Amino acid sequence: MSQVDAASADGRRRPARARLLAAAARRFYADGVAATGIDTITAEAGVAKMSLYNNFASKADLVRAYLDARHEEWLGLYRARLEKAEGPREGVLAVFGAYADHAAFAYEHGFRGCGLLNAAAELPSGHEGRSVVRAHKEEVEQLIAGHLTELLPDRPGEVRAMAEHLAFLLEGAVARAGLEGDGDRLRHARTLAAGLLDRL
Repeated sequence: MSQVDAASADGRRRPARARLLAAAARRFYADGVAATGIDTITAEAGVAKMSLYNNFASKADLVRAYLDARHEEWLGLYRARLEKAEGPREGVLAVFGAYADHAAFAYEHGFRGCGLLNAAAELPSGHEGRSVVRAHKEEVEQLIAGHLTELLPDRPGEVRAMAEHLAFLLEGAVARAGLEGDGDRLRHARTLAAGLLDRL
């Protein structure tokens, strides 16, 4: 059996839910949520349409699962960076590093920025997916604030202001990196963040 055939057989052995979610993640990121139909996802996953509805109540439910999975994916990148971090300063920089790691993935059509923000931009006001994205961004800022609290234990006002400042720096870098298709802006943002931390 060739490597291609083996990979295809491995894919067919994966549960339908996992295959659907992986296909949705690829298509939603590459083509957008609105532009990706159920037929496209089921065809790429190699499952019948009924399989999708046996695993997800609706396309909206699939979108929610995709957003949750993207959040967990980012947390995994952050935790891997954090394991190598020495102290709270490096903890802050681990947040920036996790976004740079995300940009380094081999995406089918190249890096398009934060998949969560891209999806949120397509979702209508009040859609639960937007709440998932907002919670992710708030958690990122809270992680930064947690590391800053260790650095500045007696300066809570400064911690809040600096956490917001660094979160804005990070989001701006993600937006520019997505437009430019690579992680250079994210690496630059990490360097800027390190400089700011050195002045605390």
